[in-house]
Amino acid sequence: MFTGVKVFSATKAKEREELGENVTRWMKSNADLEIVDRVVCQSSDNEFHCYTLVLFYRHGKQQAPQP
Repeated sequence: MFTGVKVFSATKAKEREELGENVTRWMKSNADLEIVDRVVCQSSDNEFHCYTLVLFYRHGKQQAPQP
């Protein structure tokens, strides 16, 4: 079960290079969210290559039990 979706997409070479950093930055600033699934897509035509990362999350990240 998820309560939200975040989509990251990049078409231009510079955007594709920065995609990982953007995802990491978003995840750090939303550390209270629990990522429950993801979908990664790549599409291309003669000129463009587009990467899309879709994160499915829910609010209230559950903490691991302390030993």
